[in-house]
Amino acid sequence: MPSILADVFSILDIETSSLEEKNKRDHYTQLVGACLLFVPDAILKERLDPETLESLGLIKQAHQFNQKIVKIKTKLFYKQQKFNLLREENEGYAKLITELGQDLSGNITSHVVLESIKSLIGCFNLDPNRVLDIILEVYECRSDQDEFFLPLIKSYMCEPLTLCHILGFKFKFNQEPNEETPTSLYHIAAALLHHKLIELEDLYVHLMPLDASIVEEHKREITEAKQIARKLTMVVVPSEKMEDKEREKEKEEEKNDKPPDNQKLGLLEALLRIGDWHHAQSIMDQMPAFYATSHKAIALALCQLLHLTVEPLYRRSGVPKGAKGCVMRPLRNKRAPRPAESFEDLRRDVFSMLCYLGPHLSHDPILFAKIVRLGKGFMKEVQRNAQRINRIYDTLLSCFLSIADQVLLPSLSLMECNACMSEELWGLFKLFPYQHRYRLYGQWKNETYTSHPLLVKVKAQTVDRAKYIMKRLTKENVKPSGRQIGKLSHSNPTILFDYILSQIQWYDNLIGPVVDSLKYLTSLNYDVMAYCIIEALANPEKEKMKHDDTTISSWLQSLASLCGAVFRKYPIELAGLLQYVTNTLKAGKSFDLLILKEVVQKMAGIEITDEMTSEQMEAMTGGEQLKAEGGYFGQIRNTKKSSQRLKDALLDHELALPLCLLMAQQRNGVVFLEGGEKHLKLVGKLYDQCHDTLVQFGGFLASNLSTEDYIKRVPSIDILCNQFHTPHDAAFFLSRPMYGHQILSKYDELKKAEKSNRQQQKVHKYVAACELVMSPVHEAVVSLHPPRVWDDLRPQFYATFWSLTMYDLAVPHNAYDREVKKLQVQVKTIEENPDVPMNKKKKEKERCTALQDKLQEEEKKQLEHVQRVLHRLKLEKDNWLLAKSTKNETITKFLQLCLFPRCIFSAIDAVYCARFVELVHQQKAPNFCTLLCYDRVFSDIIYTVASCTENESRRYGRFLCCMLETVTRWHSDRAVYEKECGNYPGFLTIFRATGFDGGNKADQLDYENFRHVVHKWHYKLTKASVHCLETGEYTHIRNILIVLTKILPCYPKVLNLGQALECRVHKICLEEKEKRPDLYALAMGYSGQLKGRKVHMVPENEFHHKEQPVRSATTASQLNGPGTTAKPATNASKTEEGACEDADRSKDKSQGAAKPVNKANSTVAKVTTSNGNAIKERDDKEKSGKEKKEKKEKTPGSTPETKGESRREKQRDERGAAGKEERAPREGKEKTPKADRDKQKAEEKSNKEDNKAKAGNGEPKELSRERDTGAKESKTKEKGGDQSKEKGGDRSAVSGSLKSPVPRSESAESERGTQPDCQHWLCTYTVSADCQWVIPATSLNVEMRTQFNPLAEPVFLPFPPERSQLLRVPSALKITEESSHTHRKAPSGIPFVNHGSLERIPFGLFLNIFPDWG
Repeated sequence: MPSILADVFSILDIETSSLEEKNKRDHYTQLVGACLLFVPDAILKERLDPETLESLGLIKQAHQFNQKIVKIKTKLFYKQQKFNLLREENEGYAKLITELGQDLSGNITSHVVLESIKSLIGCFNLDPNRVLDIILEVYECRSDQDEFFLPLIKSYMCEPLTLCHILGFKFKFNQEPNEETPTSLYHIAAALLHHKLIELEDLYVHLMPLDASIVEEHKREITEAKQIARKLTMVVVPSEKMEDKEREKEKEEEKNDKPPDNQKLGLLEALLRIGDWHHAQSIMDQMPAFYATSHKAIALALCQLLHLTVEPLYRRSGVPKGAKGCVMRPLRNKRAPRPAESFEDLRRDVFSMLCYLGPHLSHDPILFAKIVRLGKGFMKEVQRNAQRINRIYDTLLSCFLSIADQVLLPSLSLMECNACMSEELWGLFKLFPYQHRYRLYGQWKNETYTSHPLLVKVKAQTVDRAKYIMKRLTKENVKPSGRQIGKLSHSNPTILFDYILSQIQWYDNLIGPVVDSLKYLTSLNYDVMAYCIIEALANPEKEKMKHDDTTISSWLQSLASLCGAVFRKYPIELAGLLQYVTNTLKAGKSFDLLILKEVVQKMAGIEITDEMTSEQMEAMTGGEQLKAEGGYFGQIRNTKKSSQRLKDALLDHELALPLCLLMAQQRNGVVFLEGGEKHLKLVGKLYDQCHDTLVQFGGFLASNLSTEDYIKRVPSIDILCNQFHTPHDAAFFLSRPMYGHQILSKYDELKKAEKSNRQQQKVHKYVAACELVMSPVHEAVVSLHPPRVWDDLRPQFYATFWSLTMYDLAVPHNAYDREVKKLQVQVKTIEENPDVPMNKKKKEKERCTALQDKLQEEEKKQLEHVQRVLHRLKLEKDNWLLAKSTKNETITKFLQLCLFPRCIFSAIDAVYCARFVELVHQQKAPNFCTLLCYDRVFSDIIYTVASCTENESRRYGRFLCCMLETVTRWHSDRAVYEKECGNYPGFLTIFRATGFDGGNKADQLDYENFRHVVHKWHYKLTKASVHCLETGEYTHIRNILIVLTKILPCYPKVLNLGQALECRVHKICLEEKEKRPDLYALAMGYSGQLKGRKVHMVPENEFHHKEQPVRSATTASQLNGPGTTAKPATNASKTEEGACEDADRSKDKSQGAAKPVNKANSTVAKVTTSNGNAIKERDDKEKSGKEKKEKKEKTPGSTPETKGESRREKQRDERGAAGKEERAPREGKEKTPKADRDKQKAEEKSNKEDNKAKAGNGEPKELSRERDTGAKESKTKEKGGDQSKEKGGDRSAVSGSLKSPVPRSESAESERGTQPDCQHWLCTYTVSADCQWVIPATSLNVEMRTQFNPLAEPVFLPFPPERSQLLRVPSALKITEESSHTHRKAPSGIPFVNHGSLERIPFGLFLNIFPDWG
């Protein structure tokens, strides 16, 4: 518009200037002046007359303005710069342009045109430099005619620098602010460089901008990107955030639309277009990394060059089957990079081009796919030629890995949600080992996003979007949120998963929704997820313990739960996670076993819990199908595929056995290596976790590995124990399935070899198969223990115990029936439900029916198996126990090496141990004393309980409960006892040298005395429990509460014992409420259950009958151990607990004698009788004593406690009187020194006062008295400890006695003849360590168990016993020939040594006197 107005004003100016009326001229001038506001001065100065401009005030003087115009025109059009131009003729240039611009399609060549140019120069005196400039100008206009102009310039040009200067002037001319360098100029410069007509160094200095400016711009871009990222992570108002995002988006669009005003980049693009990679690479080297390719035009030009370079190789090795693809036309430029024909050719140019391209390969997804497919082709070729792998292939593999790290993964980050490219890339990555893949993911996550401004922005945007999604993720919107997570994960999975995992570590309730929302991920994303989980687990900055150092951190527990759920639901490779757990175990850390536990539980459906119900425990003793249906809390179905994946991962990477061995070794490592400064509670939890995971993992391997795989991987038992140092219980646990597999395989072979349907022959074949398989095992186990162990236990018995399971011993018929009934009810429910479609009904019914058939078939199969096993055990039992030493020693070894290690291994093993003891008893195995075994188990549980972890306490409690169930069954019914124990060698009370004579009832423990023994066991359990509760130690209290809770169905049964426990537990509740809440919760739980069981408790006189015939009192007094006298059976039973105290008190009085130990002697061999005269004499004394006692009991105000005290005083008086009468006729009288008697009386008096005080505190008198006795004895131990070391070396003794009476009939006594009165046990002897001398404890003056048992009660210790053992001899002050008659087969006429001066007796001589002690 201004230009048009100026033209109009120019015409009016001419017209008005010729008019004579001045007013019109004035009007015109006013009009133009008014229009000056919107018509520029410059336009008016061009078009109006100078006089008019002067009148308008636009110029000062018209005359000066005219002069200036003349000067400018003269300078522009007439002034010449060169003198020789005076000789030039313009016609020559015109002809030159015509010559260069002619049609070149004919036979015209550069040589012909060059001759014409030379003629024109000579004819018209043209300047050669201007001619060169005109040639370049024409070439610029006809840039497609490279074949013509390049040879022409090459022929015409004399000096390269001149051509470079001319090009430089052209580039400089276009550096003006509003100028734009034409692409044709870039093209001719690139062509000249490519054909080496000019040098890049000469031209580069003429190009703008400077390199320093480019570096500054790159730094500025990174700073801006970081600021944007910081803004995205800041908390701002949503509206402001949206405005910032829109502004950034506009900037990006503007930047992409406007080409860069950068001549260096323009030249670079031109070089790439013509295929001059060498010069392009040189230019890019001058710039920051990826700066050049961050411009889309350059990136696309480089991608096009790559397409052309890889095309032949891609057609040969990369095109998928069925794909056609678009054929690429190669460059006509022969100097361009040579196309790659083989994978080795890629090293020439392609890999370097890709490295320069970097993340900007994202601009060309087709090229991305081609590169990935070439990588797949290479990996397949490597796999085909695995035998011929050489250094070149290693180099190529390294190159492909580098390309994946620097190009493919960063490019994927910049692609917008391209799931196809993600899957394509996984096709390549899955051919790499997981170690290579995880290395790539680590680089991608931790380093790639800092290398480029675009990637910095993308990372911030991804985190921002992830926050948005996770804030809104719930169970209800899993599907839409899952789709958003899927879209975001296709490009940037590492950033997304890192944020998701950080949220899960804080909020574990997100695990379920997150797992469900991951269904839209690609295979690559799942693999990245596995890596991110492992990286989160291995984070060194996170503590795996809580601040209290007693529990595992919640973040680790959350990640472990996520692992189990994710790996089960989605097809993620497990090798990396399993290797991570293996590596942490190898490093001596067991925290991460929690992950393996969760993975096995979720993927295989194998739960490990000690809180099983009785129904579940029963189901776990059946076959695999019964276990799956009724053995677990959650019915985890559809685990077949996930179990197979877990198994394949373990076998493919050879991790099955290493994991087992490391877990088995790490159990002890938890205590001795990891323990350190850790809290005992945490150490126990880690130990339990390690052990439970071993049991769970071993169970998975046993049930999922084929026979061949299992046998091939698990070495023999001696190698496991001796070479790999695997604990014996774990070694047998791993080997047990192998033995079962081998026996069944051998059994099938024998059946096929000789076909027979007779059941008897089948059983014989099974026994033969067992012998063939187990014989090497019997030989192998000999090396596991010292030779002396096998003096009592046969290796066959040891291997049999450890190789069998509950599946082999009994069929859980009830569990099978229960599960079948459940399925029948399920079928009925389905049929009655009208809402279920018919086809679904049919499927469910078929499934339930099939399960019923499977269960019934499995039950039948197990029944046959159990029958075969029991027959085998019946044949083996006679060779199980040799008993070369005492029965006590045999039981000790059985408990130490078999029962105790296995009963705390697992819940099912606890049941197995109890049932195995019962089975050995039922099989009437020779030399196995059932009574002694049960006594040793119940007598003192303090040390076993104190050494257990929390889970071991549960298993130990379950074991005790099963043992108590058997005892309670025998105790409750005389008929059951007579049937199951009456005629069994396990309840024999005298061990004959000739073996068991079942016909002699006098040798058996009768029913009533068995009830006394059971009462004694209950008392022992109460005493041990109260002791543990009173220690104040965390583990003691926790463990005993757990054990008591487990044995609650069978204990306590006696009312006063239950009240004692209730009192102590109530005290614990009060004490621990504020200090240790977990103990308080345990105590409260047990207290409530105990109160509920109170209705089932009975008074003591109902639990065992106290009234017994007077005739058996003598024998009973002998069996009650030291400190008892001949008294009515009623008194003996009423003061059952007091008998224990008397025993202890008498030991203190017997000149510092050691505590009686040998349980075989104290429980069974004590059943000895005196001669008839002695019996009559004692009976008379007992009658008179009883009458006095009855009179005293009638006195008002007396209590049971005072009665017990008076009885004990009378017993001591009677013992003293009886001792005087017996010593009178004997030679060599010895009297008790008066000082000793005074000392004894003082001790008795103090004991009475202590007991009264404790009884006043509301505690049962017996228990308080036991504690006093234990304290007194512990002092004795402290005093005598050093002396024992000096005289006898290290001696250990395992002691205990059945203090309940085991009476014999009068007929039995008459058969044996009259025997001297040996009612007292006043002296204790021990065998020296070299087995050459028998030394009385009075000489040693030491309690042998000082450091182990402050309560002075028998205890089983989990380590091998010493050779020393305590032996008891009769109380005669002088050992005479008559007193030795108590022990049969004693030779007569042997000289004896006075007891008072006795220091040691030769062991051989002692055995001649008392052969039973051998």
